[in-house]
Amino acid sequence: MVYAVPAPPLVELPIIGSVDTFPVRRIYCVGRNYAAHAREMGFDPDREPPFFFMKPTDAIVQNGMAITYPSQTSDFQYEIELVVAIGKGGKEIPVENALDHVFGYAVGLDMTRRDVQMASREMGRPWDMGKGFDQSAPCSALVPAKGKAVDKGAIWLKVNGETKQTSDLSKLIWSVPEVISYLSGYMELVPGDLIYTGTPEGVGPVLAGDVMNGCVVGIGEIETRVTK
Repeated sequence: MVYAVPAPPLVELPIIGSVDTFPVRRIYCVGRNYAAHAREMGFDPDREPPFFFMKPTDAIVQNGMAITYPSQTSDFQYEIELVVAIGKGGKEIPVENALDHVFGYAVGLDMTRRDVQMASREMGRPWDMGKGFDQSAPCSALVPAKGKAVDKGAIWLKVNGETKQTSDLSKLIWSVPEVISYLSGYMELVPGDLIYTGTPEGVGPVLAGDVMNGCVVGIGEIETRVTK
C-alpha cells in the first residue's frame, strides 16, 4: 500500500523478560481515583462514579527519556499512576472476569498542564489541551500479569530526590477489575489499550531541569527528566 503522506510510527512498549513489544492502541485515564487526591482537587470522592479522559497514543514516552516543558502553561504537574495493559478485548466485561483481560502492568506519569485543565473545567470545556498533549504519558516497560491481581502495594513519586506523592494501591476508589468492567460498558476494549488508573494525593509542579522518579512496588520504576 502506498500512503499519501508518511505513515506515523507504531507506538510500542517493551515487555520485561521478552523480546516482544506491546503495540499501544489507545490510552484511557481514570480521573480522581484516590479519595485524598479527589479532596485536594476540591471534590467529594464518595459521590462520584469513575470518569475517563484520553491521551493520544503518541503521547507515550519510553522510560528514561526526557520530556520537554510544554508550551502554553506555567503549571506543569506530575501524577504517578499504575498502568494496566489490555491483552484480551471485550465489551461489558463482568468484574469477576476482568483480570482475564489484563496483559500486564506498568508505571506511568499523567503529565498535566494544570492551569489549562483548570481553566477548561471552569468554562465547562474539554480537558484535551490540559491532558492530551505531546509527551504527556511517560510509561515504564510492562510486567506480564500472568493472572496476577494488583490490588495493593506502595506507589510513590520523588522530584529531585524529594518525596512528593506516596500512597498504596489498596486506596484506589475503583479497583482495577472495576475500572475495566466500567470502562468496557462505554467502549469496547481491544488488545493494545492502556488504562492509567489514577493518581494519589500530592500532585504538584515541575520545572525544566527537574528529575522525576516514581515506583509501584512489585511492578517497576520510572525516571523522567524535564528539559526546556
